[in-house]
Amino acid sequence: MSTRALAEAASIEATPLSLCAREPHVPADRLVAEMVPPPRFDSVRFDTYIPDPNQPSQIEAVDVLSAFAEGLGGSHASGAGKRRWFSRAPKPTVPAGPRGVYLDGGYGVGKTHLLASLWHATPAEPALKAFGTFVELTNLVGALGFQQTVQTLSGHRLLCIDEFELDDPGDTVLVSSLLARLVEHGVALAATSNTLPGKLGEGRFAAADFLREIQGLSAHFRPLRIDGEDYRHRGLPEAPAPYSEEAVTKAAYATPGASLDDFPHLLEHLAKVHPSRYGALTDNLTAVCLTDVTPVPDQSTALRLVVLADRLYDREIPVLASGLPFDRLFSEEMLKGGYRKKYFRAISRLTALARDAKGLVEQ
Repeated sequence: MSTRALAEAASIEATPLSLCAREPHVPADRLVAEMVPPPRFDSVRFDTYIPDPNQPSQIEAVDVLSAFAEGLGGSHASGAGKRRWFSRAPKPTVPAGPRGVYLDGGYGVGKTHLLASLWHATPAEPALKAFGTFVELTNLVGALGFQQTVQTLSGHRLLCIDEFELDDPGDTVLVSSLLARLVEHGVALAATSNTLPGKLGEGRFAAADFLREIQGLSAHFRPLRIDGEDYRHRGLPEAPAPYSEEAVTKAAYATPGASLDDFPHLLEHLAKVHPSRYGALTDNLTAVCLTDVTPVPDQSTALRLVVLADRLYDREIPVLASGLPFDRLFSEEMLKGGYRKKYFRAISRLTALARDAKGLVEQ
Protein backbone atom coordinates (compact mmCIF):
# COMPACT_ATOMS: atom_id res chain seq x y z
CA MET A 1 0.00 0.00 0.00
CA SER A 2 1.39 3.44 -0.91
CA THR A 3 2.14 6.11 1.66
CA ARG A 4 -0.72 8.20 0.26
CA ALA A 5 -3.15 5.32 0.56
CA LEU A 6 -2.01 4.68 4.11
CA ALA A 7 -2.60 8.32 4.99
CA GLU A 8 -6.08 8.29 3.48
CA ALA A 9 -6.90 5.12 5.39
CA ALA A 10 -5.91 6.68 8.69
CA SER A 11 -8.18 8.89 10.73
CA ILE A 12 -6.53 12.22 10.11
CA GLU A 13 -7.20 15.85 10.85
CA ALA A 14 -4.08 17.43 9.36
CA THR A 15 -1.26 16.55 6.97
CA PRO A 16 2.14 16.00 8.66
CA LEU A 17 4.86 18.58 8.24
CA SER A 18 7.91 17.85 6.07
CA LEU A 19 11.52 18.65 6.86
CA CYS A 20 12.24 18.48 3.13
CA ALA A 21 9.82 21.35 2.54
CA ARG A 22 11.67 23.61 4.95
CA GLU A 23 14.53 25.89 3.96
CA PRO A 24 14.80 28.24 6.94
CA HIS A 25 16.67 31.52 6.65
CA VAL A 26 17.88 32.35 10.11
CA PRO A 27 18.96 35.94 10.90
CA ALA A 28 22.35 36.36 12.52
CA ASP A 29 20.92 37.64 15.78
CA ARG A 30 18.87 34.47 16.19
CA LEU A 31 21.90 32.25 15.58
CA VAL A 32 23.67 33.96 18.47
CA ALA A 33 20.58 34.23 20.68
CA GLU A 34 20.13 30.46 20.42
CA MET A 35 23.62 29.84 21.81
CA VAL A 36 22.29 28.84 25.22
CA PRO A 37 22.32 25.49 27.06
CA PRO A 38 19.94 23.06 25.31
CA PRO A 39 16.58 22.20 26.90
CA ARG A 40 18.03 19.12 28.57
CA PHE A 41 20.24 21.46 30.62
CA ASP A 42 17.78 24.32 31.24
CA SER A 43 17.35 23.49 34.89
CA VAL A 44 20.80 22.21 35.85
CA ARG A 45 22.75 24.14 38.45
CA PHE A 46 25.78 23.50 40.62
CA ASP A 47 23.34 22.51 43.38
CA THR A 48 21.85 19.78 41.18
CA TYR A 49 25.25 18.23 40.40
CA ILE A 50 25.71 15.30 42.78
CA PRO A 51 29.43 14.67 43.29
CA ASP A 52 30.65 11.16 43.95
CA PRO A 53 31.89 11.26 47.56
CA ASN A 54 34.74 8.97 46.51
CA GLN A 55 35.91 11.48 43.89
CA PRO A 56 37.27 14.66 45.57
CA SER A 57 37.95 16.20 42.15
CA GLN A 58 34.20 16.41 41.48
CA ILE A 59 33.64 18.40 44.66
CA GLU A 60 36.62 20.60 43.83
CA ALA A 61 35.26 21.22 40.32
CA VAL A 62 32.01 22.65 41.72
CA ASP A 63 33.93 24.93 44.08
CA VAL A 64 36.38 26.16 41.43
CA LEU A 65 33.70 26.79 38.81
CA SER A 66 31.45 28.57 41.31
CA ALA A 67 34.30 30.92 42.16
CA PHE A 68 35.10 31.37 38.48
CA ALA A 69 31.48 32.40 37.81
CA GLU A 70 31.52 34.88 40.69
CA GLY A 71 34.71 36.38 39.32
CA LEU A 72 32.92 37.21 36.09
CA GLY A 73 30.39 39.40 37.86
CA GLY A 74 32.13 42.69 37.16
CA SER A 75 31.79 44.83 34.06
CA HIS A 76 33.04 43.38 30.80
CA ALA A 77 36.72 44.00 30.18
CA SER A 78 35.95 46.08 27.12
CA GLY A 79 33.26 48.06 28.89
CA ALA A 80 30.80 46.77 26.29
CA GLY A 81 27.28 46.35 27.59
CA LYS A 82 25.78 45.14 24.33
CA ARG A 83 27.07 43.43 21.22
CA ARG A 84 28.49 45.72 18.58
CA TRP A 85 27.67 44.24 15.21
CA PHE A 86 29.82 46.42 13.00
CA SER A 87 31.46 49.05 15.21
CA ARG A 88 35.14 48.95 16.05
CA ALA A 89 35.58 49.16 19.80
CA PRO A 90 39.03 50.04 21.18
CA LYS A 91 41.03 46.98 22.15
CA PRO A 92 40.65 46.48 25.90
CA THR A 93 43.20 45.53 28.48
CA VAL A 94 42.94 41.82 29.16
CA PRO A 95 42.71 40.95 32.88
CA ALA A 96 45.70 39.15 34.36
CA GLY A 97 45.54 35.42 35.02
CA PRO A 98 43.69 32.61 33.24
CA ARG A 99 40.50 33.70 31.52
CA GLY A 100 39.41 30.17 30.78
CA VAL A 101 38.76 26.78 32.34
CA TYR A 102 39.01 23.43 30.62
CA LEU A 103 36.98 20.58 32.09
CA ASP A 104 39.07 17.46 31.63
CA GLY A 105 37.43 14.10 32.26
CA GLY A 106 36.08 10.88 30.82
CA TYR A 107 32.60 10.09 29.59
CA GLY A 108 29.69 10.49 31.95
CA VAL A 109 31.35 12.46 34.76
CA GLY A 110 29.00 15.41 34.21
CA LYS A 111 31.20 17.83 32.25
CA THR A 112 28.29 19.25 30.24
CA HIS A 113 26.19 19.54 33.41
CA LEU A 114 28.98 21.57 35.02
CA LEU A 115 29.57 23.67 31.91
CA ALA A 116 25.87 24.55 31.68
CA SER A 117 25.82 25.28 35.42
CA LEU A 118 28.69 27.71 34.92
CA TRP A 119 26.69 29.46 32.20
CA HIS A 120 23.65 29.73 34.46
CA ALA A 121 25.71 30.90 37.45
CA THR A 122 27.62 33.64 35.63
CA PRO A 123 26.02 36.93 36.72
CA ALA A 124 25.26 38.40 33.32
CA GLU A 125 22.17 38.64 31.17
CA PRO A 126 21.81 35.81 28.63
CA ALA A 127 22.67 38.16 25.75
CA LEU A 128 26.16 38.55 27.23
CA LYS A 129 27.05 34.87 27.53
CA ALA A 130 27.01 32.08 24.95
CA PHE A 131 26.90 28.28 25.10
CA GLY A 132 27.34 25.93 22.17
CA THR A 133 29.11 22.89 20.87
CA PHE A 134 32.29 23.16 18.83
CA VAL A 135 30.27 22.25 15.73
CA GLU A 136 27.74 25.01 16.42
CA LEU A 137 30.58 27.52 16.78
CA THR A 138 32.20 26.51 13.49
CA ASN A 139 28.77 26.66 11.83
CA LEU A 140 28.30 30.17 13.22
CA VAL A 141 31.59 31.26 11.65
CA GLY A 142 30.48 29.65 8.39
CA ALA A 143 27.19 31.52 8.45
CA LEU A 144 28.44 34.94 9.58
CA GLY A 145 32.06 34.99 8.48
CA PHE A 146 35.06 35.24 10.78
CA GLN A 147 35.14 39.00 11.31
CA GLN A 148 31.44 39.36 12.04
CA THR A 149 31.60 36.44 14.45
CA VAL A 150 34.40 38.21 16.33
CA GLN A 151 32.40 41.44 16.39
CA THR A 152 29.26 39.64 17.52
CA LEU A 153 30.84 37.70 20.39
CA SER A 154 33.45 40.24 21.51
CA GLY A 155 31.00 41.97 23.86
CA HIS A 156 30.22 38.74 25.69
CA ARG A 157 31.33 38.01 29.22
CA LEU A 158 31.53 34.23 28.78
CA LEU A 159 31.71 31.70 25.94
CA CYS A 160 31.18 28.02 26.81
CA ILE A 161 32.23 25.42 24.21
CA ASP A 162 31.06 21.86 24.75
CA GLU A 163 32.79 18.97 22.97
CA PHE A 164 35.71 20.92 21.52
CA GLU A 165 36.63 18.63 18.65
CA LEU A 166 40.26 17.87 17.97
CA ASP A 167 39.74 15.59 14.96
CA ASP A 168 39.70 18.30 12.28
CA PRO A 169 42.94 20.35 12.16
CA GLY A 170 41.39 23.04 9.96
CA ASP A 171 38.45 23.66 12.27
CA THR A 172 40.73 23.55 15.32
CA VAL A 173 42.92 26.31 13.87
CA LEU A 174 39.84 28.34 12.89
CA VAL A 175 38.28 28.19 16.35
CA SER A 176 41.62 28.73 18.10
CA SER A 177 42.09 31.90 16.05
CA LEU A 178 38.58 33.02 16.95
CA LEU A 179 39.15 32.39 20.65
CA ALA A 180 42.45 34.28 20.55
CA ARG A 181 40.63 37.33 19.20
CA LEU A 182 37.88 37.01 21.82
CA VAL A 183 40.42 36.74 24.64
CA GLU A 184 41.91 40.00 23.40
CA HIS A 185 38.49 41.55 23.99
CA GLY A 186 38.28 40.16 27.51
CA VAL A 187 35.84 37.31 26.88
CA ALA A 188 36.14 34.49 29.43
CA LEU A 189 36.20 30.94 28.06
CA ALA A 190 35.17 27.51 29.28
CA ALA A 191 35.44 24.26 27.35
CA THR A 192 35.23 20.49 27.35
CA SER A 193 36.65 18.37 24.56
CA ASN A 194 36.78 15.03 22.81
CA THR A 195 40.05 13.13 22.67
CA LEU A 196 42.03 12.87 19.46
CA PRO A 197 41.32 9.73 17.41
CA GLY A 198 43.73 6.85 17.89
CA LYS A 199 44.89 7.98 21.33
CA LEU A 200 45.76 5.42 23.98
CA GLY A 201 43.19 5.58 26.75
CA GLU A 202 40.74 7.27 24.42
CA GLY A 203 37.64 8.49 26.21
CA ARG A 204 39.54 9.41 29.37
CA PHE A 205 41.59 12.58 29.75
CA ALA A 206 42.50 14.96 26.96
CA ALA A 207 44.06 18.00 28.63
CA ALA A 208 47.49 17.56 27.02
CA ASP A 209 45.91 17.13 23.57
CA PHE A 210 43.61 20.11 24.08
CA LEU A 211 46.30 22.50 25.32
CA ARG A 212 48.71 21.47 22.57
CA GLU A 213 46.15 21.87 19.79
CA ILE A 214 45.07 25.35 20.86
CA GLN A 215 48.77 26.27 21.18
CA GLY A 216 49.00 30.00 21.97
CA LEU A 217 45.76 29.91 23.92
CA SER A 218 46.91 27.32 26.44
CA ALA A 219 48.10 29.95 28.91
CA HIS A 220 44.56 31.27 29.15
CA PHE A 221 43.10 27.95 30.32
CA ARG A 222 43.24 26.32 33.72
CA PRO A 223 42.76 22.54 33.29
CA LEU A 224 40.27 21.19 35.80
CA ARG A 225 40.43 17.42 36.04
CA ILE A 226 37.23 15.58 36.91
CA ASP A 227 37.67 11.92 37.87
CA GLY A 228 34.87 9.40 38.10
CA GLU A 229 33.00 6.55 36.48
CA ASP A 230 30.51 6.95 33.66
CA TYR A 231 27.11 7.42 35.31
CA ARG A 232 25.43 6.27 32.07
CA HIS A 233 25.27 2.86 30.50
CA ARG A 234 28.63 2.02 28.95
CA GLY A 235 28.95 0.85 25.36
CA LEU A 236 26.73 1.39 22.35
CA PRO A 237 23.07 0.75 23.18
CA GLU A 238 21.15 -1.63 20.97
CA ALA A 239 18.76 0.26 18.72
CA PRO A 240 15.08 -0.69 18.96
CA ALA A 241 13.59 -2.56 16.04
CA PRO A 242 12.18 -0.21 13.37
CA TYR A 243 8.45 -0.10 12.69
CA SER A 244 6.64 -0.77 9.43
CA GLU A 245 6.11 2.04 6.96
CA GLU A 246 2.40 1.74 7.63
CA ALA A 247 2.84 2.22 11.38
CA VAL A 248 5.18 5.19 10.92
CA THR A 249 2.88 6.90 8.44
CA LYS A 250 -0.20 6.32 10.59
CA ALA A 251 1.59 7.72 13.66
CA ALA A 252 2.72 10.81 11.72
CA TYR A 253 -0.85 11.62 10.69
CA ALA A 254 -2.16 10.95 14.16
CA THR A 255 0.42 13.14 15.94
CA PRO A 256 -0.15 16.92 15.76
CA GLY A 257 3.07 18.71 14.89
CA ALA A 258 4.86 15.62 13.58
CA SER A 259 6.88 15.57 10.36
CA LEU A 260 6.98 12.74 7.81
CA ASP A 261 9.83 12.30 5.35
CA ASP A 262 11.50 9.64 3.25
CA PHE A 263 14.97 9.21 4.77
CA PRO A 264 17.03 9.23 1.54
CA HIS A 265 15.23 12.40 0.41
CA LEU A 266 15.90 14.02 3.78
CA LEU A 267 19.61 13.29 3.46
CA GLU A 268 19.61 14.98 0.05
CA HIS A 269 17.75 17.97 1.50
CA LEU A 270 20.25 18.44 4.33
CA ALA A 271 22.90 19.25 1.72
CA LYS A 272 20.82 22.28 0.70
CA VAL A 273 20.51 23.73 4.21
CA HIS A 274 23.45 25.20 6.13
CA PRO A 275 24.06 23.15 9.32
CA SER A 276 23.72 26.34 11.39
CA ARG A 277 20.04 26.28 10.41
CA TYR A 278 19.30 22.69 11.43
CA GLY A 279 17.90 23.95 14.72
CA ALA A 280 15.41 26.13 12.86
CA LEU A 281 14.64 23.16 10.63
CA THR A 282 13.11 21.46 13.66
CA ASP A 283 11.07 24.45 14.90
CA ASN A 284 7.70 23.53 16.43
CA LEU A 285 8.08 19.81 15.72
CA THR A 286 6.64 17.34 18.21
CA ALA A 287 8.08 14.26 16.49
CA VAL A 288 10.10 13.25 13.42
CA CYS A 289 8.80 10.29 11.41
CA LEU A 290 11.09 8.72 8.80
CA THR A 291 10.42 6.00 6.27
CA ASP A 292 12.95 3.80 4.46
CA VAL A 293 15.98 4.39 6.68
CA THR A 294 19.02 3.16 4.76
CA PRO A 295 22.80 3.29 5.31
CA VAL A 296 24.34 6.75 4.95
CA PRO A 297 26.14 6.81 1.58
CA ASP A 298 29.20 8.97 2.29
CA GLN A 299 31.12 10.89 4.94
CA SER A 300 29.82 14.37 4.09
CA THR A 301 26.24 13.18 4.37
CA ALA A 302 27.08 11.33 7.59
CA LEU A 303 28.52 14.46 9.22
CA ARG A 304 25.41 16.47 8.31
CA LEU A 305 23.24 13.76 9.85
CA VAL A 306 25.33 13.95 13.03
CA VAL A 307 24.48 17.65 13.35
CA LEU A 308 20.78 17.01 12.80
CA ALA A 309 20.83 14.22 15.39
CA ASP A 310 22.42 16.62 17.89
CA ARG A 311 19.74 19.26 17.29
CA LEU A 312 16.93 16.71 17.63
CA TYR A 313 18.48 15.35 20.82
CA ASP A 314 18.97 18.82 22.30
CA ARG A 315 15.30 19.56 21.67
CA GLU A 316 14.15 16.13 22.89
CA ILE A 317 12.18 15.42 19.68
CA PRO A 318 11.30 11.70 19.38
CA VAL A 319 12.17 9.93 16.12
CA LEU A 320 10.00 7.12 14.71
CA ALA A 321 11.39 5.21 11.74
CA SER A 322 10.97 2.32 9.34
CA GLY A 323 13.75 0.58 7.45
CA LEU A 324 17.08 -0.24 9.10
CA PRO A 325 17.72 0.26 12.84
CA PHE A 326 19.86 3.28 13.68
CA ASP A 327 22.86 1.19 14.74
CA ARG A 328 23.28 0.21 11.08
CA LEU A 329 23.37 3.77 9.69
CA PHE A 330 27.15 4.00 9.33
CA SER A 331 29.54 1.63 7.60
CA GLU A 332 32.25 -0.30 9.44
CA GLU A 333 34.81 1.91 7.72
CA MET A 334 33.14 5.05 9.12
CA LEU A 335 32.94 3.56 12.60
CA LYS A 336 36.67 2.85 12.55
CA GLY A 337 37.70 6.21 11.07
CA GLY A 338 38.64 9.58 12.51
CA TYR A 339 35.05 10.71 12.99
CA ARG A 340 33.91 7.55 14.75
CA LYS A 341 33.12 9.32 18.02
CA LYS A 342 30.67 11.58 16.22
CA TYR A 343 28.98 8.60 14.60
CA PHE A 344 28.73 6.66 17.85
CA ARG A 345 27.24 9.75 19.49
CA ALA A 346 24.69 10.09 16.69
CA ILE A 347 23.71 6.41 16.98
CA SER A 348 23.38 6.71 20.75
CA ARG A 349 21.25 9.84 20.52
CA LEU A 350 19.01 8.62 17.71
CA THR A 351 18.54 5.36 19.60
CA ALA A 352 17.42 7.28 22.69
CA LEU A 353 15.00 9.34 20.59
CA ALA A 354 13.68 6.17 18.93
CA ARG A 355 12.89 4.78 22.38
CA ASP A 356 11.12 8.06 23.24
CA ALA A 357 8.97 7.60 20.12
CA LYS A 358 7.54 4.28 21.27
CA GLY A 359 4.40 5.93 22.61
CA LEU A 360 3.55 7.38 19.19
CA VAL A 361 2.54 3.98 17.85
CA GLU A 362 0.64 3.08 20.99
CA GLN A 363 -1.66 6.10 21.11
